[in-house]
Amino acid sequence: MNLNRLFINLCKKNNLEIHDNQIDLIEKLNKFYNLNFNKSFLKKIFSKKNSKFGFYLQGDVGVGKTMILNFFYENFKFTKQRLHFNEFMISFHDFVFQNKKNKKENVVEKFVSNLKKYELIYFDEFQVTNIVDAMILGNLFKKIFDKNIKVLFSSNIKINDLYKDGLQRDQFLPFIKILKNKCYEEKLLIKEDYRKSNKSKNKRYFYPLNESTNFKVNKYFRQLTKNKTIQEKTITTKGRKFIIKEYYDGIARFDFKELCAKNIGAEDYIKISQKCNFVVIENIPNFNNSNSNQQQRFITLIDILYEKSIPIMTTSQSKLDSLSSSNNLKQFFKRTISRLYELTSIEVSYL
Repeated sequence: MNLNRLFINLCKKNNLEIHDNQIDLIEKLNKFYNLNFNKSFLKKIFSKKNSKFGFYLQGDVGVGKTMILNFFYENFKFTKQRLHFNEFMISFHDFVFQNKKNKKENVVEKFVSNLKKYELIYFDEFQVTNIVDAMILGNLFKKIFDKNIKVLFSSNIKINDLYKDGLQRDQFLPFIKILKNKCYEEKLLIKEDYRKSNKSKNKRYFYPLNESTNFKVNKYFRQLTKNKTIQEKTITTKGRKFIIKEYYDGIARFDFKELCAKNIGAEDYIKISQKCNFVVIENIPNFNNSNSNQQQRFITLIDILYEKSIPIMTTSQSKLDSLSSSNNLKQFFKRTISRLYELTSIEVSYL
């Protein structure tokens, strides 16, 4: 299969700019495919022992990492799964909880055995911020690679910088060593953030917080919910109850503090996303070291809404590019800003 030609045709069809470094990356992905999936290609030369089973693509926000890996993922027919990393780790922790009584079995081994049906697993926008996850990833991914499961990663962060400055990072270093040994690490160098390039972007991001902004949002919201009835929607996650106070048949309206100042997280946001097709988030603050916990929840929330392609409308204290960040989350927050550009610009057909 000529991946280069297919990619060029895709870009021309969608009126996308083609960069030489994108073409170079496609060639490297094609080599990764041939070494791992093409049974007739160089099989006699390269032994399984020397194979690399992962492809780790790093690059800045909005440069097209996801587009290229999606293109690769969709153009080959093998058993595969694309997973949000939050959902993957939630499924792992649930599996551990459900099997905790059976102490005779290696629960990580058993979990990974269930993944053996996939030849390839794809994690988009991979990151590690949770100490619980950080402590187990080395053992988990060692088993995954031992089972000859291939893995695609896209990330804003170099392998060596994953979980940088995290608690007990020394216990995380074996995972970094595994990734370095088992993955091809490539970087996509493009200066432009494509999510910001369209002048029509950022349609539903309103600032500052004042009466004029409130009027615009309420007017838009009345159009959005016309002929819909308000109700409360209760979402239950492992015994925790979360009430959506303003719910209009798939359209939900929240204050920022409802979503990010409470002790809720990825599992709750996933449940919320399953019930919503449009989300309003009001009163997004500037972030600093004193509200970094709220910022971390907000980053997770936006990641999940982005993964589900759920359009949003927001009000905020500051212009989108001027939102400040806590020191430890600056790198992660670049991706959030970029994704907010896209999520506040997705066309909605029901207006």
